[in-house]
Amino acid sequence: MDFLTDTTHLHITTWVIALVLFLAAAFMNPESKGRKIVHMVLRLFYILVIITGLTLFIAHSSFDAMEYGLKFLFGILTIGMMEMVLVRGKKGKSVTMFWILFVVFLLVTMFYGFKLPIGFNFFA
Repeated sequence: MDFLTDTTHLHITTWVIALVLFLAAAFMNPESKGRKIVHMVLRLFYILVIITGLTLFIAHSSFDAMEYGLKFLFGILTIGMMEMVLVRGKKGKSVTMFWILFVVFLLVTMFYGFKLPIGFNFFA
């Protein structure tokens, strides 16, 4: 299982695909069959993102457990907001607050992800 923990490439690939699928589903017609299919594939990618993130967390949290824990928490919150946007949008309810929370959680998650020792150091 070293391919899951040696680098962050698999994790980054899964969350980038998840973001693309989320944006595609969010801007589709809420009643279309295509949106339902994309949403189900997106749910599979939620699981893949969580599994790859969890393996990285377990392998590398000894570097800085608090920051890795916060990154994991904000990652879960980001996925939660993605799901809330899609489900509430399908029901025709207001999603403005969930879009805002999604963007905030995504930015915080990405900040922590890139800041941590195994991440890419864009901020140096």
